[in-house]
Amino acid sequence: MAPSNYYLSSCLNFYAAISQSPFLVCLHVHSSAPLSDSALIRPARKQDQEYLTYESGVDPVGTGWTQSNIRYYIFALLFVMFDVEAVFIFPWATRLEQYGLFGLVEMAIFIFILLLGLLYAWRKGVLKWF
Repeated sequence: MAPSNYYLSSCLNFYAAISQSPFLVCLHVHSSAPLSDSALIRPARKQDQEYLTYESGVDPVGTGWTQSNIRYYIFALLFVMFDVEAVFIFPWATRLEQYGLFGLVEMAIFIFILLLGLLYAWRKGVLKWF
């Protein structure tokens, strides 16, 4: 009498799990070793030099902390938003004939949504530097 398919599949699953377990143990050891090694190697207490500002080998003058204008970050986010837009538009423009009318409408909707975001930022006064 031949063994059933259920018995064979359960045996194969068991042997597959047994054969993979050494790899999983090695994976766990090799991934946790750097974390535990860094905890063992690091100095016990922080030194005062770690809190100094580094100025290219010159002795630091004043504090290293300064307050940045939040508008800089907003301009940076707007730049990233429109830079990502360019990443989508350039490949689309090279294959415009292949995409046809559907691709044209799709990109028009995409650009319209981005222009709505730009209009919203402009109306809120975000684009004014001073």
